[in-house]
Amino acid sequence: MKFVSIIMGSRSDYEIVSEAAKLLEKFEVKYELIISSAHRSPERTHEYVKNAEVKGAQVFIAAAGMAAHLAGAIAANTTKPVIGIPMAGSALGGVDALYSTVQMPSGMPVATLAIGKAGAINSAYLAMQILALSDDVLAKKLKEDRKAKEEALKADSAKVEVIL
Repeated sequence: MKFVSIIMGSRSDYEIVSEAAKLLEKFEVKYELIISSAHRSPERTHEYVKNAEVKGAQVFIAAAGMAAHLAGAIAANTTKPVIGIPMAGSALGGVDALYSTVQMPSGMPVATLAIGKAGAINSAYLAMQILALSDDVLAKKLKEDRKAKEEALKADSAKVEVIL
């Protein structure tokens, strides 16, 4: 069974990360969501990635704050796409997590998205776009979603009166 694996570094990330899960559910994309830390449970993270690949994980989404090495730890253990969501859980507002996630050494790519909720939502969209490369039904759903967003924007803009 093909699915998206979502790994968050701590329970405190759930409120934001659940946005990705909700979107995957809306599009009927299977996923697993677990808590595993690159620092506090490195063996668990390593074992989970290996087992998830065997079970059918196609894309990994990693959400972590502060030193945020979770995405890198996952990327070190798979050749599947890894998407990083930097979390704003520190005194630096997530900038530290952003830098940690985006500054991967060459040969160990992590697609790094925005800090927080926008990153979580976009991680689900990016994972689905990757899956849609070999899933025409999902590709069609994504195109329909994009069209619906365009139509909603047109409807909103028609309600705005411009005064010069």
